[in-house]
Amino acid sequence: MTALYAASVPVFGHYLNRLSAMVGRTAGQEHLLQGRLAPDMLTAAQQVATAASFALRVTYPLAGRPVALAEDHGLDRIGLGRRIAAAQTGLADLRPEEFSGAESRRIRHRAGFAELDQSGVEFLHLFGMPNFIFHTSMAFAVLRQAGLEIGKADFDGLHDYPPGFRF
Repeated sequence: MTALYAASVPVFGHYLNRLSAMVGRTAGQEHLLQGRLAPDMLTAAQQVATAASFALRVTYPLAGRPVALAEDHGLDRIGLGRRIAAAQTGLADLRPEEFSGAESRRIRHRAGFAELDQSGVEFLHLFGMPNFIFHTSMAFAVLRQAGLEIGKADFDGLHDYPPGFRF
């Protein structure tokens, strides 16, 4: 298994599972998905959709594949679940051997209005993963602030706390 495959595909997959679980917990409280931390920030739903898109926006160029545009399934709980599932399916389609040479592969892309040209290592570690984690964290923060009972264990799936302790 190549280093960049190991550092990307399983990590994106793990956190997409976490996002899926958090979105699923909004059943009956879907208004929470429309919350935002500040007036000029994306809603929780938009943060989830952006994170799901980033998983493929980052891994596909590393694998030497063109990035397919994510299908718009809507920004409600069901649509976000479908978008996450589509990203998970896209990740599952990637093979470790496709990442051979990805460390030095040049990836030209945009970050907002900036035009960037990065090596695969820079692209993953300085752009892709930080942006994915940013949007995943913002979705968590908005949902938590809006009243969804989630905590650190829900975010990373690794921590364990007693009932009622949300850290």
